[in-house]
Amino acid sequence: MSADLNDELLNGVRVLVVEDEAAISMLLEDMLLDFGCTVVGPAARLSTALEMAAREVFDVAILDVNVAGEPIYPVAEAIVARDRPLVFSTGYGGAGIREPFRDRPVVQKPFSQADLKRTLLGAIRKVEG
Repeated sequence: MSADLNDELLNGVRVLVVEDEAAISMLLEDMLLDFGCTVVGPAARLSTALEMAAREVFDVAILDVNVAGEPIYPVAEAIVARDRPLVFSTGYGGAGIREPFRDRPVVQKPFSQADLKRTLLGAIRKVEG
């Protein structure tokens, strides 16, 4: 029963995706669509991600820590300024996240659909709670 409740919690959630790796971006989109989410983006460049973080309507963001060789932190700052939750996506784990973002959820690549769901739900609940 609780699995069904978790499935419904992500239904209709708008997720901003920032990922420069096309294969990972497509996989991420497929997973999010399976959850019932609406994908905003994806953005594959920092400049596009910054514009989208400022203008688009979204409930939560998934940010690749390194986008085309540039650190994602200016985008993270824009999202935090809008009081939206975010999840970092990285192959290096939480140790590679800079302050003041170390307390933010991290999903480590390669991640499973279950890992992504759990991390997204945690990020959304943290803001709501």
